Order: sequence, then structure tokens, then C-alpha cells
Amino acid sequence: MSLGNLCRREVVCVNPGATVEQVAKLMEEKNIGGVIVINDAKPVGIVTDRDILLRVSNKALNAEKTSINAVMTPVIVTLTEDTGLFEALEQAKGSSIRRFPVVDAKGNLKGIITLDDIIYLLGKEMAGVASIIEKEGLRL
Repeated sequence: MSLGNLCRREVVCVNPGATVEQVAKLMEEKNIGGVIVINDAKPVGIVTDRDILLRVSNKALNAEKTSINAVMTPVIVTLTEDTGLFEALEQAKGSSIRRFPVVDAKGNLKGIITLDDIIYLLGKEMAGVASIIEKEGLRL
């Protein structure tokens, strides 16, 4: 199954000119740990709660005046809608990346999938297989 069918379509996004304070409030309001920074519907960065802690709080920057563009991670790994789940897992392996914007062929943001989403989906599939085995009485 492709990521286009599996990803979450509702993505919390901000523009590069938003302030750190605005983004932090949005993250608190939505109870999320990261937002995608977009420009013309294309992801140009990502900001996580950890980024804000390390790049703003630790450096005593003024969150009210600092733009998110100054503290976002500008190099992000995107996955395309037609990427399969196992291919996405292969790309996630060995990286410290947990959030992957999902884009169309033109690079426009279409959704997001997280490492947690992938683990959940794999666990759900494994539970289904275990259920079949259990019904057949083939437990080891």
C-alpha cells in the first residue's frame, strides 16, 4: 500500500515568517511535537519541540522576535505519495528522522507520516497475521 493511502492528510503547517512564539503556541494548541514549514505548498523545513528547546531556549533567543525560518531544519527528507510502506521503512532505517512529509510528483505537500505511524501500521498487520494463525490452531 502506498503512503498516499496511509499518511495523515491533515498537516499542521506554518510559513517561514512565523515567529517561534506563534509556532510554539500552535504546537501546544494542537498537542503536536512538530510542524512543517511550507512555501507555495512545498515543504521547505520542519520545526520540532526539540528544535525550539535547543536552538531558541538554550541560546536565550527572543521567541517573540525570532522567525521560525532562523531555527527550522531546512534539509528535510520527503517521501512521495507512491512510495510503499516497506520502502518508506527502509528510508527511515538508520536515520534519526521521525517525521516525513509526503509530497506529490510536483513536490507539493500532501500529508505526513511518522515513524510512530509506520510502527503502528506494521504492528496492526502483524496482529492480523497472528489472528489468522491462532484461528488455524498453528501456534508454536
